[in-house]
Amino acid sequence: MGLEGKETSSFMRDFLEKSDGYGVIDGGFATELERHGADINDQLWSAKCLISSSHLVRRVHLDYLDAGANIILTASYQATIQGFEAKGFSREKGEAMLRRSVEIAREARDIYYDRCTKDSSDFMRNEKYMKRPILIAASVGSYGAYLADGSEYVGDYGDAVTVQTLKDFHRERVKILAEAGADLIAFETIPNKLEAQAYAELLEEEGIDTPAWFSFSCKDERNVVSGDSIFECASVADSCGQVVAVGVNCTAPRFIHGLISSIKKATSKPVLVYPNSGETYIAESNQWVKSSGVAEDDFVPYIGKWRDAGASLFGGCCRTTPCTIRGITEAIYGKLRDKCT
Repeated sequence: MGLEGKETSSFMRDFLEKSDGYGVIDGGFATELERHGADINDQLWSAKCLISSSHLVRRVHLDYLDAGANIILTASYQATIQGFEAKGFSREKGEAMLRRSVEIAREARDIYYDRCTKDSSDFMRNEKYMKRPILIAASVGSYGAYLADGSEYVGDYGDAVTVQTLKDFHRERVKILAEAGADLIAFETIPNKLEAQAYAELLEEEGIDTPAWFSFSCKDERNVVSGDSIFECASVADSCGQVVAVGVNCTAPRFIHGLISSIKKATSKPVLVYPNSGETYIAESNQWVKSSGVAEDDFVPYIGKWRDAGASLFGGCCRTTPCTIRGITEAIYGKLRDKCT
């Protein structure tokens, strides 16, 4: 059986209380892997490194922990049993890679704590924050992410895809990640209400007691990329007892303030925001291009405004870096000992 709603909701609130009221989520993963030399030009995207370069995955996790993140997401966004099988791996191997994504993140957390214990001078002035609680969030990308055709950026799966289709697709993957030892499950870049409903039903049907968050990808201040209203999508999340936080990711920074306000009308659960750099993904060319208007690469100055609007968890998505996360950490908790270069 799943946790009772009251117990589940207290999970994130207890974590936030131990973190002085706010949480810092990590940033972009794929571009950091590439910066360290990984080749992820593949349908498996960053999940490819679970097979070929697990040491780089661990390194990126550590970079974000060093930058101040206290929630790190596993490299499983694009990792699905179906995707691994399509690449010629056995089902057992695919399941093992899902579990491995959680193990690597847990290893990184252990290494980070060990480093802090041995030589605190290399990290933060604030010893309390240095020894902060750190959560491992198992990343679950949308069905559109598996399709690897940009569908998660528009949310149009066609009439043939139903709630049942989506539950069947995600079921084993979610169960494996929940059993692998993650502290919570991060359902990310949700593009439509349909998939949110599928996740909510799946968590209930399988009696998964690992807390979860729902994070939607939005095209403006009121609607997710499919055109469904963020209020309705957040309401689905609010009705699910296992969901401990609701928010948005992979969304342009200019829309975040309005989206926080819309989400707050639908739920009293903690609100999380981890926008992208404001660029637009072009699926046909597999490239990010700058959007028209004001450059939004540095959204850190808006953290205070978003906090005042009611958000309590902050991070970055595509094209953000450890420097972005360091800036967020400093905006919330004060200066770190080391500077970005």
